[in-house]
Amino acid sequence: EVQLAESGGGLVQPGGSLRLSCVASGFDFSTESMSWVRQSPGKDLEWVSTIDPRGQIAYYADSVKGRFTISRDDATNTLYLQMHSLKTEDTARYYCTKNGNNAYWRWYIDSSGAQGTQVTVSS
Repeated sequence: EVQLAESGGGLVQPGGSLRLSCVASGFDFSTESMSWVRQSPGKDLEWVSTIDPRGQIAYYADSVKGRFTISRDDATNTLYLQMHSLKTEDTARYYCTKNGNNAYWRWYIDSSGAQGTQVTVSS
C-alpha cells in the first residue's frame, strides 16, 4: 500500500521559509518521479514541482520557480520541498504524490485520505 506522510507545514510571515518533508513507503521510491501539489480552499489542485527518479531533473510551476527547490533522499525514501520568499498566495495544503496528472492526484488524495501539510503565509 502506497503511503506518503507529509510534514513541515506551519504559519509563516510573507518572505519567510519552510521546508516540507514527505516520507514514502509501500513502493519502490527510488524508481518513481515524485511531485508536490497543493490545494487552496475553493481552488483546483495545482501542480507545484516534480523531480525525476535520480534527482537530477526538476520542474517547477512558474508561480514558484526561483523560490522553491524540490529534492529527494532515496536512502531514507524522503521527498523535500524547500520554500523561500513565501507569499500569501502560497497558502495551501501541500501533498506529495507519485508523478502523474491532476486526475491521478485527485484520485490519490481522495481515495487514500492523504492529510498533506498546511502552509499558511500571513502577517
